[in-house]
Amino acid sequence: MLETKQLAFSYDEKKGMNFPDFSLQKGEHCLLLGQSGSGKTTLLHLLGGLLSPSQGSIRIGDTELGQLRASALDHFRGKNIGIIFQKSHFVRALTIGENMALAQQLAGLKPDRERIMELLDRLNITEKFRLKPDRLSVGEQQRAAIARALINQAPIILADEPTSALDDHNAEEVIQLLEEQASVLGSTLLVVTHDKRLKDRFPKQITL
Repeated sequence: MLETKQLAFSYDEKKGMNFPDFSLQKGEHCLLLGQSGSGKTTLLHLLGGLLSPSQGSIRIGDTELGQLRASALDHFRGKNIGIIFQKSHFVRALTIGENMALAQQLAGLKPDRERIMELLDRLNITEKFRLKPDRLSVGEQQRAAIARALINQAPIILADEPTSALDDHNAEEVIQLLEEQASVLGSTLLVVTHDKRLKDRFPKQITL
């Protein structure tokens, strides 16, 4: 489902990053570990098609990301990859419901209010549907970000430090929600973190 080979990236000529080859099967859950500055977020952005590698390949199913042009890549990402960033990147002028509908539209799908409400209900934030992001707590924004990442039933879910700013209770709740929802969808889940609280939850781990 997700495979990398000889992947490398450089922000400038002096500093380059080389990443290990790995593959994840459909429905597999994995933890990507590493200290700050090890390239975890860079690798996630490469896997999500937000950055282009200086060498190597990323294959999702039968598609190699490097062979897609910009518009095709945007469309492919919208339908196949759900990304949860460290900080929630919502369109602040739109409500939570409108942000989720926008995610569907960007993937070339018709907004599905029933699907949106179903997800918000599963994550216990149904009442936030008509609120703008700045009216939500940090934990509620995190749940909304998870809902947005799952809205298109993407086969790949990438989560960047989803628990780093949370206390033990909320960290447990968020990671449990991610695992549960990924399992419901049969999605491949890759969680990028340096949070040692998560190490015992995931049998499969990749360390940078």
